[in-house]
Amino acid sequence: MAPSPANPFTPGQSPRFLAGRTAERRRIQDRLARVSTYGELAGPLLVFHAPRGLGKTSLLRAAEAEAASLGFVSVWVACARDQRLLPELAERVRGALARHDALGDPGRATRLEGLTIELGVPGAKVQAELGRRETAAVSTPILALEELLGEAARLVRAHGGAGLLVFLDELHAADPGELAVLLNAWQNLDGAPDAVPLSIITAGLPVTPEAITRAATFGERSSFIPLDLLAPTDARAALVRTAEAEGVSWAEDALTLVTDEARGHPYLLQLLGNTTWDAASPAAGAVLTADDVRRGVPHARTQLNAMHRARWGAATPTEQAFLVAMASAGEGNVTRAQIAAAMGRDSRAISDPRERLIEKGVIEPVGHGLVRFTLPGFGAFVRSLDEA
Repeated sequence: MAPSPANPFTPGQSPRFLAGRTAERRRIQDRLARVSTYGELAGPLLVFHAPRGLGKTSLLRAAEAEAASLGFVSVWVACARDQRLLPELAERVRGALARHDALGDPGRATRLEGLTIELGVPGAKVQAELGRRETAAVSTPILALEELLGEAARLVRAHGGAGLLVFLDELHAADPGELAVLLNAWQNLDGAPDAVPLSIITAGLPVTPEAITRAATFGERSSFIPLDLLAPTDARAALVRTAEAEGVSWAEDALTLVTDEARGHPYLLQLLGNTTWDAASPAAGAVLTADDVRRGVPHARTQLNAMHRARWGAATPTEQAFLVAMASAGEGNVTRAQIAAAMGRDSRAISDPRERLIEKGVIEPVGHGLVRFTLPGFGAFVRSLDEA
């Protein structure tokens, strides 16, 4: 008997088939074409923002793979609260150039050897070792980063590559001071007399545009692109195409059950696909049925419940009161006035917990005065706590 194909659904990881995001991928392709064709900077910073689980990282990883086929050298940095962005970026740029063999040119590469960017408290210092024997100080971290990215991008081009592509994931977690350095360096490169074959593509939570604008007011000129839930046709395609690659298909009613449960949420689609597959253990040529979905749903809900509990546990008492008030209005979009009324407070008095919950990715703004939960079913979870 032939073994069952491996489960192709990957909750929490990049999907095997990236459904939808056609407009977003076209924006990325346009940026890459500008760099590869003209050898110049790709325009304003590209910033994709959305709550967790909507496929930001998956979109960037797909762009990374496409860029590699076009001759780009890519650098990837995942920002974190306890990690310094600029030294990490500098190290990864050097590593990428070494792998591409662009550092084999002693005439141009010496400016990049040993470049370090250190942000001290309260000031900043930058040192650049210009070659093995000469050490010189660079006046500002902005200039140091500007020189690093500019020289690195030109080196890639000089060695036959299309250009340098920098991916910054979780950008909302970057230190504000370092983010300001990045934005200023980018603005300076945009006005540089010599062309710079460089693009920076970023992603973060919904607070990312605000974080960028706070770091530097001209950051508002970045291209901010929100990612939404998948359309029904794209959600179905994600399920069908993933199973199809393993010779397995979906019954129509099974597809409907999963898409109704997931409500266009990319993570939930992968989770439900995964638990359905495990319940069915299908052989090549098999059809996933509605019964398979129903047997898998409890396992998916167990995982989802653990995520709900983690989000609830990370909330302060004031934030939990906000969530209870919000959940009392249902699962859809909720107005600020509804939440304030349920809390018995003035609408202006709930700004702090609202902003903190947005920053944590638990809720998201969806229009003037409106918010919604970022994870389907979280409202029902909160209501169940109140009923217990």
